[in-house]
Amino acid sequence: MSSSIEAFIQILLLFLLLPSSICQLHLDALTPDRPIRDGDVLVSNKQIFALGFFSLGNSQHRYAGVWYNKIPEKAFVWVANRDNPVNDSYGVLSINGDGGLVIHGKDLSTPLWSANVTLSSPHNFTAKLLDTGNLVLLEDGSQRVVWEGFDYPSDTLLPSMKIGLNRRSGLEKHLTSWKSKDDPGTGSCTCGINPMGVLQLFLRKGREALWRGGPWTGHRLSGTAGDYNSSIVNNEDEISFAYLDSEITRMVIDESGILQGFTWKDQWIKFYSYPTGWCDSYGQCGPNTNCDPAKDYRLSCTCLPGFESKSPRLSLGEGGCIRKAEASACQNGEGFVKVASVKIPDSSTARVNMSMSLEMCRQKCLMDCSCTAYTSADDRGGGIGCMTWHGDLMDTRIFSDVGQDLYVRVDATSIGMRRQNKYSFDLTAGSTYFEEATGGLVPDDSRINSELLLFHLNTVATATNNFSIENKLGEGGFGSIYKGILYDGKEIAVKRLSKFSGQGVEEFKNEVLLIAKLQHRNLVKILGCCFEDEEKILIYEYLPNKSLDCFIFNETRRALLSWTRRFEIILGIARGLLYLHEDSRLRIIHRDLKASNVLLDNSLNPKIADFGMARIFRGEQTEANTNRVVGTYGYMSPEYAMEGLFSIKSDVYSFGVLLLEIITGKRMLVWELWKEGRAVEIIDSSIGECYLVSEIIRCIQIALLCVQEFATDRPTMSAVVSMLNNDAALPSPRRPAFLLKTMSPSGDSSSNRGVCSVNGVTCTIVEAR
Repeated sequence: MSSSIEAFIQILLLFLLLPSSICQLHLDALTPDRPIRDGDVLVSNKQIFALGFFSLGNSQHRYAGVWYNKIPEKAFVWVANRDNPVNDSYGVLSINGDGGLVIHGKDLSTPLWSANVTLSSPHNFTAKLLDTGNLVLLEDGSQRVVWEGFDYPSDTLLPSMKIGLNRRSGLEKHLTSWKSKDDPGTGSCTCGINPMGVLQLFLRKGREALWRGGPWTGHRLSGTAGDYNSSIVNNEDEISFAYLDSEITRMVIDESGILQGFTWKDQWIKFYSYPTGWCDSYGQCGPNTNCDPAKDYRLSCTCLPGFESKSPRLSLGEGGCIRKAEASACQNGEGFVKVASVKIPDSSTARVNMSMSLEMCRQKCLMDCSCTAYTSADDRGGGIGCMTWHGDLMDTRIFSDVGQDLYVRVDATSIGMRRQNKYSFDLTAGSTYFEEATGGLVPDDSRINSELLLFHLNTVATATNNFSIENKLGEGGFGSIYKGILYDGKEIAVKRLSKFSGQGVEEFKNEVLLIAKLQHRNLVKILGCCFEDEEKILIYEYLPNKSLDCFIFNETRRALLSWTRRFEIILGIARGLLYLHEDSRLRIIHRDLKASNVLLDNSLNPKIADFGMARIFRGEQTEANTNRVVGTYGYMSPEYAMEGLFSIKSDVYSFGVLLLEIITGKRMLVWELWKEGRAVEIIDSSIGECYLVSEIIRCIQIALLCVQEFATDRPTMSAVVSMLNNDAALPSPRRPAFLLKTMSPSGDSSSNRGVCSVNGVTCTIVEAR
């Protein structure tokens, strides 16, 4: 044998002994003549997905599955032979007449997995991997899909993949968890559609329900956050759910029964997870209950209106609630109580009529003694259609951001008691429900938000330790602020208006009406009010970091505010004002924006507070006059202080002053330093050294634009937010209205609270608080 032939044979033997990954073949189609062997990879057209054999952990078992092709952090989205792995490296996936697609190991006589399709002429078929991740078996001539992997999901739902039921073939598609992270075998947890009633998504472990998403409300599954670009089908052929997304995303059910959403942003990032808390777990409190996730788990369960606990103390998993003893809710003067913003009950046995209005739905439910509750079937456009329940109401929970209103049947006695006491419900008694109609709190209060809680004076007094000095947080021009703790442990802030304060019934009503209608992350949230025994009390969410002035005018605490944090506070205040001026249903002029009226939450996010002086502008109205100017020295625009003229530009002026205070840590002369190019000298030294001087100088320039003398020269808040968010060139500011005199770091003004008269306008000056 010549040396050249010997060399060829040695090279050939070396090639055959190399690991399969070295000689890996990338194929674009699987044909009868070209199967996928262990080491080969079938890729989709745009190379988004790949299919081949793989192992997990230290196991020698080989599985055929699909993964993202170009993502280094491998995520397997579909597995064929998940319960029958290949025990060697001789696995092959091929087209076969008996099975359609078949996986064999070394033993070619016994298939380990097949698509269970019979092909009369297998040479007329091709398998391809689509850019959706779907493996399909196609008839060559017609390109008809005779089998597809998406019909048999593993643990992952990809965009455009359906889960549900094909009513004609009986094929059910649901996700099934892996046994463990290193074993893709069929686990015990599933995620699928309940074909009964309205479309709902269920997580189960065996037959036990773990979590429920739904029913479908027209643009989301009830009890889930966010809107989805989804495909929902419910007809005689199928009932199915799919989500559509242009991003790289996937929904995965893990071995413990948790459904998680992931998106790829240089790494896999989890952006939701269900269930996440005790109220998420299915039927946590039992039938006819409502679970409140904001409460301690021991106190989170309450009975729905018209029901009472089966046991002396209602708690998690203790049998739920039953209809009140001796209460008749059948053609005996009964009615309905609205339970606001909830994940509506399990609709597996609910009835739906899309042709009915909500009022028609109410009448239908009222006439049917078996009807226990109703709501709209689709919550878009104020509510469409009718959904009714006939039996126990299971798995209801408060879902304040995106919940629906549920109307629960109650007996005549309960209706009467609620009418008698509808303005003095006690939160600590577990009631968070109001009738649809409100009225009688104060004159012409029909606009009050029907979901607003009204507290007993005894409840507020108990929560604040009878308004003790130890609970006092501060004092303003119109009264005192107290910290309170309700019976259930919830912390609240209580604004108790002084009986001798300048804020009377009208201002009190104004603040209640306004804040109840406004919802924005940078506005303080009102929880309720109390109007009893000449007391005027407002109850707010408690914000532990108090107000902004406690930081910026305090030598020690303002060092906690880096420039980055201060800029986030500035931007948050700006966004809150923009919402008031342009983005809310009403155009609101605050009229008293200042550091003490900006509260800070746990994360130091700002929330604008104190709307007692706020005014509503309607239609195209842009300004108004008043003969009674009420505000705080140093924050009022000149046209407001001198002429009683206020507009959105009045708030812009106040924002400019506040912006300078945040930058400097005090009130002082700025204009002359700006003209001399020495504005950097006013920067608060406690900010530290980690900031861009140009960014702070830009904010100073924005502030000076806001405090220009003439309102027409000042920018709108939408322009301010835009200027804060980009680096575009800014106009040069004109001379400010007032050359503010230097103030002490504490922010105390040399002017005291008092009353003066300017050009016939009464001006009540309230000291900073």
